[in-house]
Amino acid sequence: MQYDRRSMVAVLLAGTVAVASGAARAAAGFTLTDAQWRKKLSPEAYDVMRHAGTERPFTSPLLNEHRAGQFACAGCDLALFGSHTKFDSGTGWPSFWQPLPHAVATTTDRGFGEVRTEVHCARCASHLGHVFNDGPKPTGLRYCMDGVALTFHAGAPA
Repeated sequence: MQYDRRSMVAVLLAGTVAVASGAARAAAGFTLTDAQWRKKLSPEAYDVMRHAGTERPFTSPLLNEHRAGQFACAGCDLALFGSHTKFDSGTGWPSFWQPLPHAVATTTDRGFGEVRTEVHCARCASHLGHVFNDGPKPTGLRYCMDGVALTFHAGAPA
């Protein structure tokens, strides 16, 4: 089955949850207007999170974040990844082998002449990056996230 980005009905992967458009985000208690998103996010984060842009590789300070803690959505602060699942993929973007339960949703991305799996925040539906099947054990997945779409909270990982 194919689903468009607007419907946000997702193909389930390990640790993911399906999210339906605005109604589900409203039920989750998180909706913002476009003007509110623009005010909340930097121009680069707005482009990535609201228009599926991509930050330049090797530019995110979170690439070198190695403390214990959680990586959360920069839009709504939902905890997405525990630091214990972060690894150096060599790609230039923060990478993780598994999200926290029910933290992310996925859709099929057919842009740029290829088929990829796009990753979104399960609460606010912001674009976070993509997931690939070339990651380390135990999942074999590489959640390649745009650093501007994340924030880090130091402390015990989830």
